[in-house]
Amino acid sequence: MTKMTAALRQLIKTSDFLVSPGVYDGYSARLAEAAGFASACTSGAAIANSLLGVEDLGFMGLSENVAHCRNLARAISIPLTADADNGYGNPVNVHFTVQRFEEAGVAGVNLEDQVSPKRCGHMPGKNVVSCDEMVKKVEAACLARRDDDFVIIARTDSLALEGIEGAVARVKAYVAAGADMIFPDAVKSREQIARIVEAAGDVPVTVNMGFGIRSRPTTPLFSIPELKSLGVKRVSLPRMLPAASIKAMTLVLKEMKTVIETGVPVDRPDLLASIEDIWSLMGFDEAQELERKLLTTAERSERYGEQ
Repeated sequence: MTKMTAALRQLIKTSDFLVSPGVYDGYSARLAEAAGFASACTSGAAIANSLLGVEDLGFMGLSENVAHCRNLARAISIPLTADADNGYGNPVNVHFTVQRFEEAGVAGVNLEDQVSPKRCGHMPGKNVVSCDEMVKKVEAACLARRDDDFVIIARTDSLALEGIEGAVARVKAYVAAGADMIFPDAVKSREQIARIVEAAGDVPVTVNMGFGIRSRPTTPLFSIPELKSLGVKRVSLPRMLPAASIKAMTLVLKEMKTVIETGVPVDRPDLLASIEDIWSLMGFDEAQELERKLLTTAERSERYGEQ
């Protein structure tokens, strides 16, 4: 069986363009795979929001993140990259952090150059460490991995603070330190993307389109053909699925409130998946087949009426 790290490397090398939806739970991870996407990425913001019920302001710790990503990686058979935030400390902490994520079965990690505590890259009030410190973090990440195919994605949040010239200087330094992919967050224009791609040279560039099919103030919506023409190799959509879930759940809860108020039941299959849909997504048929193989004759008889 192909390792997920090798699979991701091959995708980066041979794919025309990669689109990685951001996932944050078993449903979203399995849905991304079922929809035919070749890779996925975790959204640290969505995990913090959904798992802890807090905003992405650096409250989620390493252990919580790694444990959750381990379950997500186990749930799917496509390569998953994890959001490792700023590595949870200095370069020595980054060394430990990368090993924990690699052991969890993800195919690579994002490491950002924000200070601690970090915050969502599209929020005001963020700040970055020195370029020299981030270079050491990238070096530590590369040294820590046991599998050379494990992908180190160096993210820079410096555009908002140091402008394009500062970001370009950082990109060149992160590439020299061994980064496998460059991730400029909160890009504002095509010109910025083009400058980053040029600075990265042979190292592929990934950009964050956030909601994917809805605009936001911090990053314009660029078409995939346009991103490809600019030399971008991958786009991540970290906020798309959690935003879709919030919208859908809001509508369903509103409908249920109406049912409570009127006392009249309604049947809205347009708003809800069926139980069969859920079973299929989560592999219930496969689980039943395994039960039939492994349970005793008496247990099968009791559970399925089989002799």
